[in-house]
Amino acid sequence: METYLLLCLTAAAAGAINSVAGGGTLLTFPVLFAALGTSAAASVIANGTSTVALVPGALAALWGYRRELQPVRRWAWLLAWPSVAGGIIGSLLVVSRPESFKAAIPWLILTAALLFAMQPLIARWTGIGRPRSDISTKIAIGIVALQFCIAIYGGYFGAGIGILMLSSLGMMGLSDIHEMNALKSLLGSLINGVSVAVFVASDCVNWPFALTMGAASIVGGYAGARVARRLNRNLVRMAVVMIGFTLAAYYFYRLWAA
Repeated sequence: METYLLLCLTAAAAGAINSVAGGGTLLTFPVLFAALGTSAAASVIANGTSTVALVPGALAALWGYRRELQPVRRWAWLLAWPSVAGGIIGSLLVVSRPESFKAAIPWLILTAALLFAMQPLIARWTGIGRPRSDISTKIAIGIVALQFCIAIYGGYFGAGIGILMLSSLGMMGLSDIHEMNALKSLLGSLINGVSVAVFVASDCVNWPFALTMGAASIVGGYAGARVARRLNRNLVRMAVVMIGFTLAAYYFYRLWAA
């Protein structure tokens, strides 16, 4: 019961964090890994279970952002297919090759957090990030390619994909943090949804843990989205940046400790 209580609390917190900026996997994966053991097989099952557990929370967050999603429907259609394709590839890599590119994770998240923190300055300097009624073919291709790469990483492990997506969306033309969070929630749900299919088909899910944590993540995800919509946009941006730097510091520590 103590283990299940800890998993529920962790999943609720992760659902709330994912609804704002992403990074919930950083909470759920270590707890699941400790509960399941320390073998290579346990790490894959912990990854799959974490993904399954957080999908309900992501859907709850998406429902909380449903009004903010309407103005960015065009972006949603544009980025849906690279999210699905990349998520499938990334999750297949987890199942087929447990060894990962973890050494690159701290640099990815740190770069994304820096870009997001500096986005207002870069927007003033270059004009990038201003609201657009239309996007050029070159920008569209860049967005699709970047989202495809983010989706591969998301399907592989996923911690910090919210930071990466928010950074790319901010640099490529979106300026409303709540609309960006809505789009990020949708794309993250697509990535995790196809990953769940792969993990379930490969029998890499601990269902008792996944179902229990999934219920808790719904509460956290919906509550996080509701709270975030009422916060000052600058405060939400600061929270996103802080989460990004925290994730980067954690992974740098893991890298150096190893």
